[in-house]
Amino acid sequence: MPEEGSGLSENRKHTRIPTQLRCWCEGDNITLYARITNLSEGGLFLRTSTPLARGARAVVRLTHAGDADIHANAVVVWLREEEERAFPPGMGLRFESLDGETLGRLRQMIAQQQQHQVKVGWAG
Repeated sequence: MPEEGSGLSENRKHTRIPTQLRCWCEGDNITLYARITNLSEGGLFLRTSTPLARGARAVVRLTHAGDADIHANAVVVWLREEEERAFPPGMGLRFESLDGETLGRLRQMIAQQQQHQVKVGWAG
């Protein structure tokens, strides 16, 4: 299934999970603190009305209570403009070359978010 509003065909290798986490995103001399709409081992969708340009490189920092921060290099792979009112504006970021330790922490964070979905009854 294509990402709503992205015009991309489905080519994801990782399952996305909905989340309410927030993260810092730094790139193009801009620092954003925004909500992550969904997260996977491959990347995330960051909800923002001021996205970076497609192709921009960024550093994202994810934090979750009690967990070590996750720092990852990422690239903006698609944008959803604010004019596409059916869905929140923002940008899709793909993680680049996560080391084993960072990937392990990311997997743990994703697992915790999946458990949270079950507890609150999110259908996705």
